[in-house]
Amino acid sequence: MLISFYFTDKLKKGWTSPVYAFYEPIPSIEYIGGWRSHVFQCMGKGCKQRVQHYLNKGNAKSTSNMAKHTKSCWGPEAYDAAQDTKSAAAAREGVIKNLLKSSTITSSFKRTSKGKVTYSHRQHTKTETKAEIMCWVSESLRPFETVNDRGFQSLMKMGCPEYYLPSPSMVSRDVKLVFANVRQRIARMLQVMLAIVKCHKKH
Repeated sequence: MLISFYFTDKLKKGWTSPVYAFYEPIPSIEYIGGWRSHVFQCMGKGCKQRVQHYLNKGNAKSTSNMAKHTKSCWGPEAYDAAQDTKSAAAAREGVIKNLLKSSTITSSFKRTSKGKVTYSHRQHTKTETKAEIMCWVSESLRPFETVNDRGFQSLMKMGCPEYYLPSPSMVSRDVKLVFANVRQRIARMLQVMLAIVKCHKKH
């Protein structure tokens, strides 16, 4: 049975770590197997992750699981920025409020299951941007000049004008480099397979 209610100020005084800022400020209470726990819901858009603190155990105030999920969902940069504020209240007012309002925090994505795409709450790094664009133009057969397209740049830079985008020549170079590396790896794999086949034929 799920029981939710507002906690008193006395209980909330213990939740001062900046990592709490990434979760709903008022958790629910769940009883699992007779164990009472506080359940904190991640505030990431579309994220359904919940972190449980079992009150009957010695690690009731541990935030390690919260930190682990925060770095995965929001990104290490956001986590570090929150830690610098030294308190949950300051992190919630400064870092989290800005992140939730920013259109640049949902730019990167990952596939968690077949056909399903979920988005991260942090901006791509320069290296990640180059990799994502390289994969996109290759998989979707887009011309390298697409990165200079006005509409494309408007979509990518809206809300973050300084967002890095590689040049067409850089995308072309990266695609060729990856192709050469993959070709070498496949060649080595085929050589190994050929050696295995020859070995089996001898026996």
